[in-house]
Amino acid sequence: MNLAATELSTRYNAKDVEVDGGLLRVGVWEPVEPVDGPVPTVLAIHGITANHLCWPLLARALPNVRIVAPDLRGRGRSNTLPGPYGMPAHADDMVQVLQAVGADRAVVVGHSMGAFVSMVMADRHPDLVSSLVLVDGGLPLRPPPGVDDEQFVQAILGPAAQRLSMTFADKAAYQAFWRKHPAFKRDWNEVVTDYVDYDLCGSEPELRPCTSFDAVRADSRDLSSGGALLGAVERLRHPARLLLAPRGLLDEVPPLYPEAVLENWRGRLPQIAMSTVTDVNHYTIVMHERGIVRVAGAVRESLNLT
Repeated sequence: MNLAATELSTRYNAKDVEVDGGLLRVGVWEPVEPVDGPVPTVLAIHGITANHLCWPLLARALPNVRIVAPDLRGRGRSNTLPGPYGMPAHADDMVQVLQAVGADRAVVVGHSMGAFVSMVMADRHPDLVSSLVLVDGGLPLRPPPGVDDEQFVQAILGPAAQRLSMTFADKAAYQAFWRKHPAFKRDWNEVVTDYVDYDLCGSEPELRPCTSFDAVRADSRDLSSGGALLGAVERLRHPARLLLAPRGLLDEVPPLYPEAVLENWRGRLPQIAMSTVTDVNHYTIVMHERGIVRVAGAVRESLNLT
């Protein structure tokens, strides 16, 4: 690791937390210098095929905050954990994570599927969540007329799901694959390099992405047809901010949440403060400075930090 481990203002370490079925890997960034009063905790939850190393820029932007970021069950170094998967299972794993780091409550930041996990966690374990920062996710997406749930999931995930069946000769080959990805063509940086390198498991010349396809399939189905998320949305009682990317997973327009979809949710959930982040896509909203400055700002507001 480069950026994740060598920031001067924060100290990074990884630990394994016992959860149902085995050990969950968790990355923790903590202040190097003493701070006045208790150090606030932010629980940062990644997306459906991602890992915890999507968050080092958030840690750099918040040097006086402890960032606790797990590899979700079935991803990263938690990829051998068995099911059940789904939003309730991930939400319950997060309880074990907070207990392991000694946190009574946290601002929960979720990106993409991590935002859906955040919503369900706030519903199932409300006393552990002080507020939510949802990043291009968290509000249910329904398939258009004539499209079933499976087709809708495939349309959204696209190449992300195909990648999980591929093998790569070495880290350079995997980096070359990602450098061609539309989301990163003009925004490659050291964070992406670390994130991509960490995403490989196995041995050369047959390295594979660490994410379990079974986990992705189960979680995708839960997002499109599971009842836990819809119930969590209906019962939302925590302060929440939603930051939106104007471009999607392939740097395309329309984004994950077109305006027509947002208009419906604005009417139903006026308690969520929604705003769009300029000039980012679904990935770079957390993995580039243009996006993370807004995410960090929303976290500071949630923590009442100036």
